[in-house]
Amino acid sequence: MSDEMWALVFDRSKDVWEDSKGLRKVRVSKPTLDEKKNPLDAERVVVKVLYTGVCGSDKGIWFRNAFKQMIYDSLDEENKDYRVTGHELLGQIVEAGSLAQKHYGFHIGEIVTAESHITCGKCLQCRIGQKEVCQDELIIGFSLDGCFAEYIKLPAEVLWHSDPNKIRKQIGAIQEPFGNAVHACTKVDLRGKSLAVFGCGTIGLFTILTAKALGVSKIIGIEPNEENARLAERIGVDEVIRFTPNDDWRSDPEVVGKVREFGGDGVDVTIEMAGYNSSVNNAVRSVRMGGEVVLFGIKSGDFQIEEFSRVIVQGITIHSVIGRRIFETWNISTNLLEATENRIQEKIFDVILNQGKDTVVHINDYDPEDFEKRITTHPKVLIEW
Repeated sequence: MSDEMWALVFDRSKDVWEDSKGLRKVRVSKPTLDEKKNPLDAERVVVKVLYTGVCGSDKGIWFRNAFKQMIYDSLDEENKDYRVTGHELLGQIVEAGSLAQKHYGFHIGEIVTAESHITCGKCLQCRIGQKEVCQDELIIGFSLDGCFAEYIKLPAEVLWHSDPNKIRKQIGAIQEPFGNAVHACTKVDLRGKSLAVFGCGTIGLFTILTAKALGVSKIIGIEPNEENARLAERIGVDEVIRFTPNDDWRSDPEVVGKVREFGGDGVDVTIEMAGYNSSVNNAVRSVRMGGEVVLFGIKSGDFQIEEFSRVIVQGITIHSVIGRRIFETWNISTNLLEATENRIQEKIFDVILNQGKDTVVHINDYDPEDFEKRITTHPKVLIEW
């Protein structure tokens, strides 16, 4: 077996961050386990990658508008120039450390996906069950080599079993981002509630599917992109508000008015997935008195909350969500995906993944120009290895 493999990388020795884009397809060293040189390999595995999902954060690396410092700092620590990117995966274990099965129950041949955040296990947050906000985490594909490669070495503790007889392999590869939506939807009790989802991109679409399965009474989506709006309608949203965004940080009175009318006098819950200041204000102003706002979308910089006193005097609760609760969210996600009556898998594959047409590209067919077109056209793209 060759000691090298194909991978997609950002290489700072060949590309200046500010003057480049894309990922290079190159041959790099294949990861191996060597417990004599590194005793920690006893609890690690090597996974042969089958499918990887392209995340919005991967697009941030592709277009060089996010994560530079994290990547550069980690490369300095490792004294290397390239980073294998990617963090959403499905693969098969081909090599396992001596303690991987004993401590975590994973064995060679098993099909697995993985949590992308490798937590320290020692900080206060880890010790009290808040691993999603670990103080000293490493993130696959950013602070260490990721899964846009034929093989990846991972700690067995981040693996999650995925049964290909119950969860289609292409969908198994995107359980990590699906878990973001599950975390957002389980932050509050949605049963019998009216819900507005601000931003119907990939995670917003997952949120609509999850909320329906968890018993929400009715859902309205707010989305300026016509293609995303159509996808939201196809997966079963009750109504979509289309609008033209602008640069104002304030809420849009027309959008807020329509959402409040949909809910009677505001919806019970709003989930913000876009991350823009105006969208956050739309979400806050669209919820009823005593309602709840869940914030997931991320943009950098300072934000302003319009008429902040309203949040207090009307008893509005604001929640922030990051990543997935490890592994509570994963367990809920698996149950939702394996259940056939909610048709979540069917809708993800048929609608969001367009039945694999133009959304799944084999690494042998990787062409940067073609790949960029795919990731800017479709809400989700997969790489087959």
